Amino acid sequence: MSRKIRLGAFLPGGGQHIASWRHPDQPADGAVSFDFHRQLAQIAERGLFDAYFLADGLSVAIGGKEGGNAKAAGFEPLTLFSALAPLTTHLGFIATATTTYEEPFTTARKFASLDLISGGRAGWNVVTTVGDDTARNFNLDHQLPHADRYDRAREYVEVVTALWDSWEDDAFIRDKASGRFLDRDKVHAIDHRGRHFRVQGPLNISRSPQGQPVIVQAGSSEAGRQLAAETAEVIFTAHQTLDSAQEFYRDIKRRARAAGRNPDHVLIMPGFAPFVGRTEEEAREKYRALTDLIVPEDGVALLNSLTGGTLDLSGYPLDGPLPPATETEGNKSRQVLIRQIADENNFTIRELYSWIATARGHYTFVGSALQTADKLQEWFENEAADGFNVLPPYLPTALEDFIDLVVPELQRRNLFRTAYEGRTLRENLGLPKPENRWSRPAVQAAE
Repeated sequence: MSRKIRLGAFLPGGGQHIASWRHPDQPADGAVSFDFHRQLAQIAERGLFDAYFLADGLSVAIGGKEGGNAKAAGFEPLTLFSALAPLTTHLGFIATATTTYEEPFTTARKFASLDLISGGRAGWNVVTTVGDDTARNFNLDHQLPHADRYDRAREYVEVVTALWDSWEDDAFIRDKASGRFLDRDKVHAIDHRGRHFRVQGPLNISRSPQGQPVIVQAGSSEAGRQLAAETAEVIFTAHQTLDSAQEFYRDIKRRARAAGRNPDHVLIMPGFAPFVGRTEEEAREKYRALTDLIVPEDGVALLNSLTGGTLDLSGYPLDGPLPPATETEGNKSRQVLIRQIADENNFTIRELYSWIATARGHYTFVGSALQTADKLQEWFENEAADGFNVLPPYLPTALEDFIDLVVPELQRRNLFRTAYEGRTLRENLGLPKPENRWSRPAVQAAE
């Protein structure tokens, strides 16, 4: 079977663009409307997307003076996805959960539950949470240093995946006649003792049809790349050029191979924010119409956030250049990327926030359906991407534009599926089911 593009749909109910809530097609209360999220999930499944992806935050980011960020308050992703899963049949659900402010046992249990509820369609987006505002919600005055967050995250993933293997696939007998409910020899404590965690186990929920939830990661710093190469099965990343995407792609595949992993089982999916029209001019008009809705104070607040919270832009002219910022302990790779976008394009502050307002550093593309398909194909066929995490600028229309105009063109080129390959997220992504580490074949291989 020929290699196919994988597609995730990043669909916050409040919209991607900072002004999307003002667009006539976008419900202003979409972030807290379950009916709207249900509609989005069913549209994404109609478009044969692999997964519905949601980021998450653990503090409030209001924006400008009038509070223009429609994503300031919204649903907790796992709760939302547990409600959406029974209303869909094939769409995967990738939820973000922090390794910084939660315990591994709790995270393992929640995702294992979603995986069972959905019949094997869950994925965990592993994040190290940044920001002093968030730290103050969890008994700290300041965020943990970058290196400490990633050291904790590496051990965290180790504990969670061990807990997911607590029960072998055939541990439950459930024989009413004999009274045998389970085989105790196939239930395993993990007895983990590490620098950050002490966890006995076993987990109090069994494995799903896909074995374990798919592990997703999005770090692009040096520490983030190494963690992703060692642990992730899908990597979301942000790039502005083909060259940059190729460097990241080749580096991650090399690191995965060095870690003893099959690079084909580590899927690289850059973010892609499309304004799609039947013609290029139609697409450009959609971009202009949404950009005109940006409240300048919200644009400045977005830049303050994306430059790592170390730069106060309130005293700088909007039509002047972006001033330098001190290095952050927050999202280091995004701070570098925003600086790169400003310098390479010679953007003013106003031009910069207008460009990143859609996707916050992910690649924004404005063009016809044919031009959009050309761009996706170029990256896919030239070692820059295994697929894409699509960020529609406003909802639901921009998602429907992509599905109705771009997906048929990708299918015509034999680059995208015409039907789902399986029922689990792993099957549709082309990823293998993990062998339980306690099963006989796995033990024999280890010996």
